[in-house]
Amino acid sequence: MTQRPIERQNDSTSLHSTSLIVIPARLASSRLPRKLLLRETGKSLIRHTYESAQRAILPIGVCVACDSQEIFDEVRSFGGEVEMTDPAAACGTDRVAEVARRRNDVDIVVNVQGDEPEIAGESIDRAVRLLEENPAVPMSTLATPIRHRSQWEDPACVKVVFDAHGRALYFSRSPIPHPREWDDTLLSASPSNFYQHVGLYAYRRDFLLEISRTPQCTLERIEKLEQLRVLHAGYSILVGVVDEPTFGIDTPADYEAFVKKVRNRTHPSGFVDLQGERSVATENTEDTEREEKLN
Repeated sequence: MTQRPIERQNDSTSLHSTSLIVIPARLASSRLPRKLLLRETGKSLIRHTYESAQRAILPIGVCVACDSQEIFDEVRSFGGEVEMTDPAAACGTDRVAEVARRRNDVDIVVNVQGDEPEIAGESIDRAVRLLEENPAVPMSTLATPIRHRSQWEDPACVKVVFDAHGRALYFSRSPIPHPREWDDTLLSASPSNFYQHVGLYAYRRDFLLEISRTPQCTLERIEKLEQLRVLHAGYSILVGVVDEPTFGIDTPADYEAFVKKVRNRTHPSGFVDLQGERSVATENTEDTEREEKLN
């Protein structure tokens, strides 16, 4: 059945919402175990993500949904809000939904991945506004242009294709769309031919609770991409395009590059500037030795 185009709502009443950022935080990680507790920059990776998320203007707050006492204690140590969730939760969406069930004071929930330390507050606000301006849509996410072939071919880089109205058609670890004949100019086209999915989702709370009860589909299990559960169930995901890419920390090389970037921002005064933030960047040798190097 053909879906009607999504029309932007101009009625100002559609712009009023209460949103909350929830960061699912799992201690285990197959490629980079315990990565959220790595602190070679002077602060943990989960703290970097939390503080970046706090720069969003529209949400009323940030909460970490964790599965371990270690992450719980870490978030509490820097004054963050954190809730313990079921360690057996199948995915981050289920963990976020568990917190959402307890928060009937919000109507939009934003899922920010715990390993996205450079997520922009403006990007979070963009995802929220997509739902505020399109009340018929239950979920939104973001994408950014891909300009390098190696990035397009990398399975760790999740690609997304969407229709003329910005609705996602498919997400994949495979290179999509896949040209029958390759031409390097495909990478420089404007608008872009290829888009990387940014690991951020905004859900209407009621929809999040509903989709979290929906069984995993085959596509989700094959690609290991939980957003495919939404498309498989026949719902729309609206995709907003942002120009500033943010990359998750999935491998030791990713973390090493992030640490280098932070250290390059270190000022002579001993402070680091991360997206406009100024905070003390002292190396805590004891903490570094205590944490296992996983990322």
